[in-house]
Parts: sequence; C-alpha cells; structure tokens
Amino acid sequence: MKSLSRSLPLASRRLSIRRCLMLRSLFLLVFAPAVPAFAARVFVEAESFANHGGWVLDTQFIQIMGSPYLLAHGLGRPVEDATTTATFPKAGNYRVWVRTKDWAAHWKAPGQPGRFQLLVDGVPLPETFGTRGADWFWQDGGTVEIKDPPVRLALHDLTGFDGRCDAILFTDEGGYVPPNDSTPMAAWRRQLLGLPEEPAEAGPFDLVVVGGGYAGMCCAIAAARLGCTVALIQDRPVLGGNGSSEIRVWPQGKTRLGPFPHLGEIVEELADHPTQSPGPASEFNDARRERIVRAEKRLSLYLNHFVFQVETNGHRVSAVVALDTRTGRLTRFAGALFADCTGHGTVGALAGADHTTQKEDHMGMSNMWRWQNAATPQPFPATPWALDLTTKDFPYPSQGAGEWFWESGFHQDPIRDLEYMRDWNLRAVFGAFSAMKNGDGKAQHARARLEWVAFVGGTRESRQLLGDVILNRFNILQRTPFPDGCVPTTWDIDLHYAQDKYTNAAPDNPFISKAVFEQAVDRHQGYPVPYRCFYSRNVDNLFMAGRCVSVTHEALGTVRVQKTTGMMGEVVGKAASICIKHGATPRGVYQKHLDELKELMKQPGAARREGVNAPVVLPVVAKLVS
Repeated sequence: MKSLSRSLPLASRRLSIRRCLMLRSLFLLVFAPAVPAFAARVFVEAESFANHGGWVLDTQFIQIMGSPYLLAHGLGRPVEDATTTATFPKAGNYRVWVRTKDWAAHWKAPGQPGRFQLLVDGVPLPETFGTRGADWFWQDGGTVEIKDPPVRLALHDLTGFDGRCDAILFTDEGGYVPPNDSTPMAAWRRQLLGLPEEPAEAGPFDLVVVGGGYAGMCCAIAAARLGCTVALIQDRPVLGGNGSSEIRVWPQGKTRLGPFPHLGEIVEELADHPTQSPGPASEFNDARRERIVRAEKRLSLYLNHFVFQVETNGHRVSAVVALDTRTGRLTRFAGALFADCTGHGTVGALAGADHTTQKEDHMGMSNMWRWQNAATPQPFPATPWALDLTTKDFPYPSQGAGEWFWESGFHQDPIRDLEYMRDWNLRAVFGAFSAMKNGDGKAQHARARLEWVAFVGGTRESRQLLGDVILNRFNILQRTPFPDGCVPTTWDIDLHYAQDKYTNAAPDNPFISKAVFEQAVDRHQGYPVPYRCFYSRNVDNLFMAGRCVSVTHEALGTVRVQKTTGMMGEVVGKAASICIKHGATPRGVYQKHLDELKELMKQPGAARREGVNAPVVLPVVAKLVS
C-alpha cells in the first residue's frame, strides 16, 4: 500500500488505502482458495483470550512476525492457564492449527523450552506445541471432535520458559493450511475475525504523538498545556518506555539548567527515583505517570495501540493507523502534526522520512533481571537449551540485579532481529542463573530464586531520523554553538561494546557489554542540542523526540538518556503549539518563530493550578503553510 500511495503524490493517502483494501478484498474473492459453503473455520487470536491468566501480552515484534502474542514468562515456573470461550457454527471434527515456534531451535539448542498444550473443554490435544520450527509457523495439532459448542479453550504452559502462542485456527476443511502471513493484521485474519476493514476514526488532533516513553509523555503534556488537542499512542499497557516497570532503566541526565532552566519540569513530574537499575517494581510508578497524563483535559491517551501504517499526502503525514493489541480493531488518527517518539523511528520510516541505521557495531538490547534469597531452598529446572555457562562467564549479580550490561545484538540488524536479540538475552540470563543454581555456584545459591526477568527489551539504537541538523561528535566536543541550541545534554558520550572479559562463552554473539565514555560535556551546564535535530528534513509536519532524533552514532551516546529525551519532548510540544498558532511547519518555527519558541522555553512547564495561567485553546490548523 505504501508504494501505491507514494506513486500518487497528489492523491490522498487515505483514498489510496481504501482503494488498496478494495483491491485486496477482490483479490481474496478471486484468487483465494474457494471455501465450500458447508466449511467452517473458527479463528482465535491469543491476545483476545478473555483471561490471560499468567501469560503476558508481547507486542514488541508485530512488524517482524505480524501480530501480538501471548508469552508464558514464568521464570521456570509454569504460569496459570490463559482461557477463553470459542463459538463454533456446528459440531463435528476439526483440524487444529496453532501459530507458534520453538524459540530455541534457531540455535539448534537441545530441548524445547517453550512447550505448552491446548486444552479443549479441559482435555489437552495430543500434540505438544512450541516443539517445532525455528520461525513462526502453523503447527498441526491434529483433529478434535467438537460435540457441544461453545467450547472452552485454555493455553496450558508446561515449563514457564517463554512458550508463545499467536493464534489458533479450527477448520473442518481437509487440506487447508492457514497463511503464514507476517503482515500486521493481514486481510485474511480480519475476514475470519469479522472485523471491519475501515478503521474507526479518532480526532482530528492538533498533534499525534506516537510512543509513550519519557519523550512522548513530555511532548504530549507540553503541547496539551499550551492548548493543543493531543493524542498519545503507546503500544504497551504502561507508560515510561525504558523507564517503566517492564524494563526498569533508571532515568538519567540533568534537567532545569543551561539557557532554559524551566526545561525539565515536566520530566521531573513524571520521573521515578529508583535506588537501583533494575530496582524492584515498586520503584517504578507506572500508575502515577498514567494519572498525570490522564489529568490533561486536551490529551487523549491510547494505551495498547500499535501504529503500523502511515498515510501521507505529498510530503506530509495525514494520519496514522493503529492496531488495538488486545482486540485487533483499527483506529485512524488524523492530525495536523505528528511526533515520532517510538525510539525506532517507526512513523518516520513508514512515512518515507530520510533516516540512517547503524548496521554494525551499534548499541544493543538489554534484558535486565533480579534474584533474591528465599527463606528455604528453591529449585530451578535444568536448562539444556540455555547458554552453557559457569559463574566465571558473567559478572556476578552481587546486589541481586543483572544490570544494563546484560546486552547483546551489537552485530544483528537493529530492527529485523529484535526478537532474536531478546531471546538470546533470555538464553544468557537463564543460563547464568542455572550456573548459579545447578552448576559451579550450586553450593552458594540453594535459596536463590529468580524474582524478575524483563521480557520487554530495552533497546538503545536503531534508526536515526534526519533533520536539518545532524548533530555529531565534533559538535559536542567543540561545543559548536547553534542559534537554536536548547535541550541540555549532560551525559558524556557513552557507547557500548562487547566486554572482552566475557566473550569466551559466546564469541559470535557476546551478551555482556562495557560502556566506553568520552568526556564531552559540561555536566553542570550541559551542551545545548539544537532544535533542528527534532524535526524531519523531508516530511514537512513530522517532529521526533527521543533516541531516534537527528544525530550520529557517537552523538547518540550522549543524548539518549531518558531525562534528556524527555526535555526534547517538552521542546517539541512547545514548538507544536507555535505551529498550530501560526499555521507553521516545524521548520517554519526555526525560520520565522525561533524567538517565540525561546520565550516559551523560558516559561514554566509544570502543572498549573486550576484557573491560574490557564492555557489558550488553539484551533486545529488543517494545513501548515510556512
């Protein structure tokens, strides 16, 4: 659909998508295998189960494998069943297909860590799932007799080691195999689920912010407090990104200093102050952040929504389309301005924004973890499929925490290989803990128990969307003055590489990193990052904030910490209000309204008491002109 709409630059992208949907439906009718009139298919997405039990919803890899899925992340203890009820059109014999994978098979590791069963009315099918296939595929579950619909289904975890289920299909058609389509919300899925092809409409908004980390939250709040109508779209159930309870990176970087000392006030409203990274869940207050965001009257929050499609009109984004990761329903968000705060530069890439990707020697993904001593001895299963480690192969987690340096993926593709990176990290963590429990550390760790392992990866580097300025190492070292310098970066250039001391256990894909610092900034005043790094140079109404801004690999090493990215969001939110007020583009703010932006950056950004300094309500501007 993207290529079709981009070949018609004067046409509305929305119209192109409608035409594509019509053509796709026609294709399905004409070319899809004919379905006999008496045939029955019952399709159940795992994420739509009424009760997830102990399974968790994983949304990180939708662009890679096509769908959210349920993950049995039990740290070696089988999780509670996920359950739901399925309605069948008639009784009879049905073949069962389950989309899953043996996630350790990629490395030809012995054993299958993610084994699970499908129970139909309490009776398990003979086939055990998660035992075949290195890649996502439809595993044949044999046949089952459905006697008395509706039917109760249950996903029954057998291991606690990250079994995964995307979807289940029952069919009474002999020879039918469901398509292994990795397109998000593929047409055949929508057909079987009975979902409308046209998305529901939300908005229009002055500003649509995609990504709910510190950058996205601060951007949305800053714009809303200056009178903009804002949509904040987040693909997870919580806000905070890498600083959420799911990932637990403590927020770093100094705020409220430099030429604009009020920048960072919104960051500090939202920021946690954990004593460890990773700390316990209680130190990362997701609920408080959500309350702050929901308190903004002009801000609409959409949790559990994954943006996978972008509509463009010429050199502008006109709307984004998001998938509800629980129901599969689509929502279209039209807006005057858009901010890519996804970290991966997802919106920009889909919109055709100029960008770069560090293919080799980029910073990787971390999956941190915690353990503790219980009052009594604790078992831990054998993990033959995990990395075969001794306690000398990794830094001992002496304070009960596997920290930021449990990181891999330095030479993998930073977008396509994300699931591979996460799963490799899990193999490393479980292998390390197995060495402590069952290997050479056994005598000292009888009471040790895994408390938490992040299944959501904390990524550092993927795409950089390019703006009118691409900040580089030389700029930072030489403190190059820019007339639009604004956000103070106070973190030295901090780049991660494989830790030589621990590469023997996995020389082809090290899993322990080291940080190499280059002192580049005044930690007391910071180096002001220019505003022109925060908007696209070729998509006229696209801002960006967070780790996908316009910087080089080396410069990313200083601007990527969370409080710094949050201040980027504050600046973008303020700039968006100027765009709406004057009908300007993000570039136009620099060209014609820079003094006004500087004046806004001098003003407080913290929450105002009702009736005091109330923000001006601005109209939606349908077309940006300067």
